[in-house]
Amino acid sequence: MSVRPASRGSACDTVEQVSRTQWTIHGERLVEENRHIRLSTVDVELPDGVKFTQYVARMPRCAMTLVLNERREALLMYRHRFIIDRWVWELPGGYVDGAEDVAIAAAREVEEETGWRPDAMEHLVTYQPAIGTLDQPQEIYLARGAHLTDTQPDVNEAEDIRWIPLSETVQMIDRGEIVGAATVVAVYRALSLPA
Repeated sequence: MSVRPASRGSACDTVEQVSRTQWTIHGERLVEENRHIRLSTVDVELPDGVKFTQYVARMPRCAMTLVLNERREALLMYRHRFIIDRWVWELPGGYVDGAEDVAIAAAREVEEETGWRPDAMEHLVTYQPAIGTLDQPQEIYLARGAHLTDTQPDVNEAEDIRWIPLSETVQMIDRGEIVGAATVVAVYRALSLPA
């Protein structure tokens, strides 16, 4: 198999010109399944004939929202994440319920977790956090503005809720105060947009 140098065309052109090989799936066995996760083992064969068993997790779609106010401050929550045993800042968000509209789910999560209702929602980016093992689409929305409601934030969701300058969030990432992929992706994506 040969690949032409990238300088002769775009990355898409290069991919089109190579012979494609992919992994072969020989079977899948369910390990555990509930409304939060489907965990299985998959028997895989690589193009060179090597065979192995891979754990695969499939989780429901998640929707998060980066809410920015008129001063370009981001609405963030401070919470403890027991799996990594760390206190971190992150976006409000959560699972999309069944056939629920993703933008509606994202806005619902903001209000439930912070007490703020987004004024307008626009899709910012969709990504997969760990495609080697996990299938869990992550949808991030951008809300330009929000208003405080009578909704009391869920005490189990956040220790603190603050508006933090978007420019400061980069230093928070550098200091390890923001580590969640959705928040990191949202911050860098938002910084690439016009003010």
